[in-house]
Amino acid sequence: MSEVLSKVLDLAKRRGIFWPSYEIYGGVAGFYDIGPIGTKIKNKIVELWRKYFIKDNSDFVVEIETPIIGPSKVFEASGHVESFTDPIVECNSCKRIYRADHLIEDILKKSVEGLKPEELTRIIKENNIRCPSCGGELGEVRLFNLLFSTNIGPYTGNLGYLRPETAQGMFTAFKRVYEVSRQKLPIGIAQVGRVARNEISPRQGLIRMREFTIMEIEFFIDPEDKDDIPLFKFSDYKLNILTAEDKLKNGKPREFKVDEIVKERIVIHPWMAYWMAVAAKFVRALGIDNFYFEEKLPHERAHYSKQTFDQIVIIGDIRVEISGHAYRGDYDLSRHMQYSGQDQTIFRKYSEPKIVKKKTLVINNTKLRDKELRKKIMELINNKKIEEIETMIKANLTIDNQPLSEFVSIIEREEKVHGEHIIPHVIEPSFGVERALFLTILNAYREKEGRTILSLPKYLSPYDVAVFPLLEREELIKKAREIRDSLSVKYDVLYDEVGSIGRRYARADEIGVPFAITVDPQSLLDNTVTIRDRDSWRQIRVNIDSIDVTLEKLFRGEDLNKIGIEVKNEDEQ
Repeated sequence: MSEVLSKVLDLAKRRGIFWPSYEIYGGVAGFYDIGPIGTKIKNKIVELWRKYFIKDNSDFVVEIETPIIGPSKVFEASGHVESFTDPIVECNSCKRIYRADHLIEDILKKSVEGLKPEELTRIIKENNIRCPSCGGELGEVRLFNLLFSTNIGPYTGNLGYLRPETAQGMFTAFKRVYEVSRQKLPIGIAQVGRVARNEISPRQGLIRMREFTIMEIEFFIDPEDKDDIPLFKFSDYKLNILTAEDKLKNGKPREFKVDEIVKERIVIHPWMAYWMAVAAKFVRALGIDNFYFEEKLPHERAHYSKQTFDQIVIIGDIRVEISGHAYRGDYDLSRHMQYSGQDQTIFRKYSEPKIVKKKTLVINNTKLRDKELRKKIMELINNKKIEEIETMIKANLTIDNQPLSEFVSIIEREEKVHGEHIIPHVIEPSFGVERALFLTILNAYREKEGRTILSLPKYLSPYDVAVFPLLEREELIKKAREIRDSLSVKYDVLYDEVGSIGRRYARADEIGVPFAITVDPQSLLDNTVTIRDRDSWRQIRVNIDSIDVTLEKLFRGEDLNKIGIEVKNEDEQ
């Protein structure tokens, strides 16, 4: 697969899909430019994601946009300042720095994800793992924070960070979105945006980058509400899942129906199964069929997660995570409520009012006319829970040799309650756009008779159709341009009149254009053109007046032979 990977990277550069950024200065690891062809494909992937995750779920998902830079306080609350770290190890001789877990995995061929620094240090020492560059001894493993820091405004000390995910903007905007969405749960907040992570060892092209685009949803739910979840959409849908239990036994992924995942409690909440099924449909729409969901073990999960499934794509001998699905519980809203002092709860209304017993603190003001005594008692009970004060009373606590019970008491009353305040829980499906682009390209790569074909799904191709004049003759060029202009109203058209027709076909194949229309001398005689299929190289001859109808049939998936008369393509011989 390394040979294929090398060919894909070469194709990406030659055909304007992607290439390393700042090449004229030697490049910077982890940064990539997305070229004109890559941008077209990337934008179509993003729109496809919007269709599956937002448009198809418009009853309960909305999209917003939030800033790339946030104040330090936001990322202190989120836990990233403290916990967004990766382990690094430095060579004592040449001072090169490596990501410790990746280095161990590359050499020992076993996963050590999530192990503590001291455990990684022990493994390095026990297995005598040396510096790959100079063979020197490696030092102690330590943690490195992946946040990019910046200064907000001209004043020093106004620390900010580039967001490592789009999530925090959605959490801090939750109450606003909830208010404008008629105060109902569930509510999904979607965002597509740039993020930055100061990766230690970016590698494999677009797989691990320092700046990239994320597509994710923060889906806010009432954890006790498990009704009206539209799992019927996936009644016959099956997912391959490697559960944590099977993983510990070195087992393999097993096939489950979506409702089985819920019934067997493989997921914490049914909505997890729903969004995993949506993710499966989306990845299949990218043309990728070989994937499974792997449950992360407790030590492998992010600091905010109570359960995580990674969606793993398999292409040849490459296994890459294309999406992550985390049950974040109430971690995020609770933390932001704690750090900001702003209420992030919502009111859960009961179907019927409940009669509940409530304990209330009563202060005997008639016995607290002495200001000093009153001050002492107020300081004692301030910020304490009812239960704590009750315990002090029962323990016969005294103030100035007088029992506390003389001044305060706890009484129990019945109240009619119409609901309660809760902190919503969050489920997060998250995709990296460039990673999805890379895996889509890698999966679509084909070779046929020494030539390259990018067999993309038709709706992801950078151009819908190519139009070529067979020869550089004025009358053929004029007719080809007329067809190009006519089709451009409805289709994204690639027009090319330079070079041999074989080379133009090859260029179109290499960027994944599904159909090519060629105007030849016969076109001037009988008003017909050829339409060539990218993958089979077969051609049919159709009337110019019926090109639009013919393309509609081809994009619906109808067979080429049933649409027009197949002709021999001399230029492919």
